[in-house]
Amino acid sequence: MNKIVEKEFFSENVVKIVVEAPEIALSRKPGNFVIVRLDDKGERIPLTISTADTDKGTITLVVQRIGVSSYKLAAMNVGDYIHDVVGPLGHPTHIYKAGTVLACGGGVGVAPLLPIVKAFKEAGNRVVSVLAARNKDLIILEDEIRKYSDEVIIMTDDGSYGKKGVVTVGMEEVIAREKVDLAIAIGPAIMMKFCSLTTLKYQIPTVVSLNTIMVDGTGMCGACRVKVDGKTRFVCVDGPEFDAHKVDFNEMLQRMGCYKEQEKEAFEKYKNAL
Repeated sequence: MNKIVEKEFFSENVVKIVVEAPEIALSRKPGNFVIVRLDDKGERIPLTISTADTDKGTITLVVQRIGVSSYKLAAMNVGDYIHDVVGPLGHPTHIYKAGTVLACGGGVGVAPLLPIVKAFKEAGNRVVSVLAARNKDLIILEDEIRKYSDEVIIMTDDGSYGKKGVVTVGMEEVIAREKVDLAIAIGPAIMMKFCSLTTLKYQIPTVVSLNTIMVDGTGMCGACRVKVDGKTRFVCVDGPEFDAHKVDFNEMLQRMGCYKEQEKEAFEKYKNAL
């Protein structure tokens, strides 16, 4: 059982939840994630660890309300207990002295991007971060990203904050003026696909953190499988980070839409039961 000790809504559907998990806080590294189960009959949902406080023994999760489980988690309050939080899972980010790192985050993808930005900056890199969202209200953790970035570019679809345009517009701006040695993209799958296509044009090494469907988090169920360089890989144990230019995003996007009807039906039942 893991106690919720802090909760804050960033926007109507995005909430920060701080959970007691001392052992995970002590051993987690940038790029790691956890599997959360709200109760003994709940589904397992993967969430990336945004930050950790080893003194307090807590980890921070950022959740977007989309389906039943995420709505239930967002409805929990300080003092409530999550049935179990398992982790840290996945391979941590490979942090090294690359040179100039272009870090791109879309929506709630900024949460897992934060510890990676921090680690690359502390490793002596120049870090330029591009944060993107549909509008100003959906830009999260801007101050925290600025703390560890040499420069931050904000992109919004509607132009309500920063510059008007999608994340790749900001990427192109940076690439046009300076040499980029490494790019990192975390966000919706379609966003990561187009970030990958952008950097491929310039042959910039690029890493993406994939957010596929997961069940057990141990590689046994196969739900999170993706094609990487023509081979089947499991995001939970082989990832979550991969060479963006080797990921078959089209297949991944197709697989992620497999259960849309079932998810819609479950959500309707959940809403009707409230």
